[in-house]
Amino acid sequence: MKYRNNKNGEDISILGYGCMRFSKSGRGIDIAKTEKEIMAAYERGVNYFDTAYIYPGSEAALGEILERNSIRDKVNIATKLPQYLITSNARIESCFNEELKRLRTDRIDYYLMHMLTDLSAWENLVRHGIKEWIVQKKAEGKIRYIGFSFHGNTEMFLKILNAYDWDFCQIQYNYMDEFSQAGRDGLHAAYEKGIPVIIMEPLRGGKLVNMIPKKAKDLIAQSRFDSPAELAFRWLWDQKEITCVLSGMNSIEMAEENCRIASVCETNEFTDEDFALVSAVKDAINKDIKVPCTGCGYCQPCPQGVDIPGAFRFYNVMYMESRSGGRFEYAQVVGMRKKPAFPSQCIECGKCERHCPQHIHIIEELKKADKALRPLPYKVGISIARKFILKQP
Repeated sequence: MKYRNNKNGEDISILGYGCMRFSKSGRGIDIAKTEKEIMAAYERGVNYFDTAYIYPGSEAALGEILERNSIRDKVNIATKLPQYLITSNARIESCFNEELKRLRTDRIDYYLMHMLTDLSAWENLVRHGIKEWIVQKKAEGKIRYIGFSFHGNTEMFLKILNAYDWDFCQIQYNYMDEFSQAGRDGLHAAYEKGIPVIIMEPLRGGKLVNMIPKKAKDLIAQSRFDSPAELAFRWLWDQKEITCVLSGMNSIEMAEENCRIASVCETNEFTDEDFALVSAVKDAINKDIKVPCTGCGYCQPCPQGVDIPGAFRFYNVMYMESRSGGRFEYAQVVGMRKKPAFPSQCIECGKCERHCPQHIHIIEELKKADKALRPLPYKVGISIARKFILKQP
């Protein structure tokens, strides 16, 4: 296993264990199977385990397994405050204490504000005294490092990144999301500030293994990489700006293979041929895209606040991966912003089309994207979520 340093120079395994996808049985999490998988990863050097308050049964299962095997003090636990449920300082405290109890521990090594999508979510926590609470918990030794996990665009990521003296952050990043969400610019901005970056969704929930087209699989089979997963992981670990990559391992074989890859990779080892392979694989995956948007951002800012690249990004995801997946990500990343950014806000001024280097008929494509991304059930769901989480219409 290779290791990279956190903000204080402590070693973190470059492969982290994502605990959202623990194996299930008829009664919930299959503890016996999960324990074998966790121990297989631990014995091969994994020392970072990531869970969250809202992952059903995950914190309790992780706590039980670490305690039974007497390895709590030999690993780092990362878990998350459900900021979208916070309405008071007392609620912060009660959630945190519940997590300590579930995890059977007296401290959280890496504590994240879960799923920030907009600066307003952090500002809401500030109003409820989160800054003072963090100082207190650190002084008590109950939290070692404070961070946030993020789903949103690069501009909003940078605002949140600069809003507090964070110890680390967590972003969705892979070769298909290189220029979406926080993206490469966000990754590099965090690195320049000396903030370690934890990567989630390196395989886009397994889709970069199980749902890539035959042409992409054939290209990888002819390369030096043994599998689509190895290509995706090594593309990430090639970048020195990345500290740890999370994987939701739910088989011993997966744990063994991922740990093998994590033991041999280096930074800056990709050749021109490797980068050309990634480009060709992306082209093969993108053949089913609906709109040839590159996410360059020349159409931004829209005078009406429409997130044009975001709409096209998730419109394409609907057809490259799955309709429900694209709609859910759009609702999460765009729908949960304080300021609405929906295509329906377009007044057809044409400014975006005059600046688009791809010469996309943006106005018409936005109408199609909005219809696809927000059918009636999703419109209703987003509206309810905005009222509940953001207190916005």
